[in-house]
Amino acid sequence: MNYINNKLSFDNKLIDSIAKKYGTPLYCYSFEKIKENITNFKKNFKSFSPLICFAVKSNTNIKILKEIKKFNIGADVVSIGELMKALKAGIKPQKIVFSGVGKTTKEIEYAVTKNILLINTESKSEILEIEKIAKKKRKIINIGIRLNPNTDAKTLSQISTGKKENKFGVNQKIFLQLVSYLKDSKYLNLKCLSVHIGSQILNHKPYENMLKVIDKIISKSNHKFEYIDLGGGMGIDYEHNNSKLNLKKYSKNIQKFLKKNNSKIIFEPGRSIIGNSAVLITKILYIKEGYKKDFVILDAAMNDLMRPALYGAKHRIMPSKKTKKLTKKSYEFVGPICESTDTFSIVKKYQKLNEKDFLVICDVGAYGTSLASNYNVRPKPTEILIKGSKIQVINKRQKISELM
Repeated sequence: MNYINNKLSFDNKLIDSIAKKYGTPLYCYSFEKIKENITNFKKNFKSFSPLICFAVKSNTNIKILKEIKKFNIGADVVSIGELMKALKAGIKPQKIVFSGVGKTTKEIEYAVTKNILLINTESKSEILEIEKIAKKKRKIINIGIRLNPNTDAKTLSQISTGKKENKFGVNQKIFLQLVSYLKDSKYLNLKCLSVHIGSQILNHKPYENMLKVIDKIISKSNHKFEYIDLGGGMGIDYEHNNSKLNLKKYSKNIQKFLKKNNSKIIFEPGRSIIGNSAVLITKILYIKEGYKKDFVILDAAMNDLMRPALYGAKHRIMPSKKTKKLTKKSYEFVGPICESTDTFSIVKKYQKLNEKDFLVICDVGAYGTSLASNYNVRPKPTEILIKGSKIQVINKRQKISELM
């Protein structure tokens, strides 16, 4: 993202030109940024060559998954739909991990028939269900157990998953009981200890604490785990103030852990791969004068980008044309949906905007389109991918007729 003669460009393509050609709201991805993120991730952890399983929930676009797969990356899925998409994208079953607290019998049976690498279980009831299916199919199924390490990720409460009050995983006592139970199972092969403590983590310390808990529980379990699945949760710099997770320190902590525990590491990154690779281009419909602030009403709404409404997430908003004139009042950027939560941000000092101008909402690659809906019977937006000099439509805008 940079300005050329005061006109904003993304991957060397002018925002105004893209918006006029493809319409708004419009999701625009950069292949180069995706490639850079994957390369950087691999580089930081190359000392132990982890299996990287992209968290499909962060972005479910089949064409994006196909591009990511080319980098020898697997998939972390949490539903039969995500599993089917991962397979359709060409991701090898032996690089797919099935996570989630509420897998149905149908979902488990489908995963078993596809011979995926692991089903990460989250309760004794789920283990018994998988065992029943394995017995019926006369197959040995590889599973993991997700441990809840009671580790605070120091992130938003809505995206914390590793504390004892969260629904995910099992506590240490139950974990050890399940390990003991599985030693006598004829149909289940316990291969993995899995954890995931939260999302948008920018400090390596919670991961360090998590590794200490895992180390202790492995010693107590007296079980050799072939895989340790450390989940994902690596954050990105949404506010553009150089807040970045120190991957080198995290890598060193894992290397230290592996000296004692000889296992293959699995990662499930989503946001850190795809988050900053995309922008949402939107047009100003109206500027409505208010008492202490003016409302900038956009054609993009909470159905297109749910994160701000769902948990107050912040996304930088940039004008497609740069001017030196500043507004006297604050701007609140809002969508047209009939909900007060359909708001993106309030900015005190901003350049003066005009109706019909284009704006860019930054860093929307993760949990943008995957959380999008048809609320207010609004069609989902077009998605495009910039790859070199070419622009490819990777999802057409829905037609109103399709929603009738």
